[in-house]
Amino acid sequence: MSKIIVRGARILGGEPQDVLIEGETVTEVGTGLDAAGATVIEAEGQILLPGLVDLHTHLREPGREDSETVLTGTKAAAVGGFTAVHAMANTFPVADTAGVVEQVWRLGKESGYCDVRPVGAVTVGLEGKQLAELGAMHDSAAGVKVFSDDGKCVDDAVIMRRALEYVKAFDGVVAQHAQEPRLTEGAQMNEGIVSAELGLGGWPAVAEESIIARDVLLAAHVGSRVHICHLSTAGSVEIVRWAKSKGWNVTAEVTPHHLLLTDELVRTYNPVYKVNPPLRTEADVLALREALADGTIDCVATDHAPHPHEDKDCEWAAAAMGMVGLETALSVVQQTMVDTGLMDWAGVADRMSFRPAAIGRLEGHGRPVSAGEPANLTLVDPAYRGAVDPAGFASRSRNTPYEGRELPGRVTHTFLRGRATVVDGKLA
Repeated sequence: MSKIIVRGARILGGEPQDVLIEGETVTEVGTGLDAAGATVIEAEGQILLPGLVDLHTHLREPGREDSETVLTGTKAAAVGGFTAVHAMANTFPVADTAGVVEQVWRLGKESGYCDVRPVGAVTVGLEGKQLAELGAMHDSAAGVKVFSDDGKCVDDAVIMRRALEYVKAFDGVVAQHAQEPRLTEGAQMNEGIVSAELGLGGWPAVAEESIIARDVLLAAHVGSRVHICHLSTAGSVEIVRWAKSKGWNVTAEVTPHHLLLTDELVRTYNPVYKVNPPLRTEADVLALREALADGTIDCVATDHAPHPHEDKDCEWAAAAMGMVGLETALSVVQQTMVDTGLMDWAGVADRMSFRPAAIGRLEGHGRPVSAGEPANLTLVDPAYRGAVDPAGFASRSRNTPYEGRELPGRVTHTFLRGRATVVDGKLA
């Protein structure tokens, strides 16, 4: 059995301690630990977190392996400190049957870099007309608990109600991409002053907020769980805050890019900034940060959306929407939330590990760093500063909005059940 001692790390930002890992488990936490024959990792000044969990990752396989594969995507996840990701259903074919979700799950098993929990489609083919095989996907080897048509909104209220009722049978959750389609036809960016000046079609905040308002009411009506994907506006925050004040079972996520970037960047016409939902205003960004800090927004989710070079290296109107985010997520959260004093490292562990694991009902992840727990761990050097260089990404795609931007923090080690997947910032 392998033995590893992580020496002098600050667990969740607390006082320095040693952590002994034996096999797949944390066996002891304390000071001055010793174990004959153990590999010692000197971690003075570093932060030890539970392995990060992403509720919203696009791995593209099957069907778009030119953008990403389960292998390359999980490598990127490990480099970013993630030990588990939820793979969204908008693949080709769509993950709307037990067969497809099992394929993705098995590919994740074979990769070995992090656990992959497939997300099942809510409707057949993401077409919003007929419920997919929700029960069969849950009963499959993949054990699907989260269902989403992400990339498209379940805009039919009757279909959404039926989905919410159906997943109650096995404590599932419906994750909604909140976008009223009729209000966003031809939309290219956030509707506001910048879109008016640039003459680009606007994506109004109300297109997101109206769907969220409807769906929290539906979830309350049927007594089910709804999760709001990539919440992006100050108004959406207020609706979720109101729903939670009622005691309704509503959770929400925010992406790192919506915590940092604004629609002013669209003035460059660089398609790397084209994303759905679009980058919003500075006021929205500040409201999102505050809501993540106070817990109204439950978690950070990357919405890692890889695209090949040709889908982004073109004119704005023709470009695909989306950004890669697994390898930079923790650094952006450190810059926007920790370095600003809005959140401590214990809060980061809560929003990037504990809560997403709980929402996804993911066993073995989002656990305390203590004796007897699975050794799914992330070691971070918060003092590191460096410019983002996508040429060094583990992801197959390079469509990052942070190229050349200096970001703080670096994941030095990631452990999946005691086995190092990242050592000194490089894939093991």
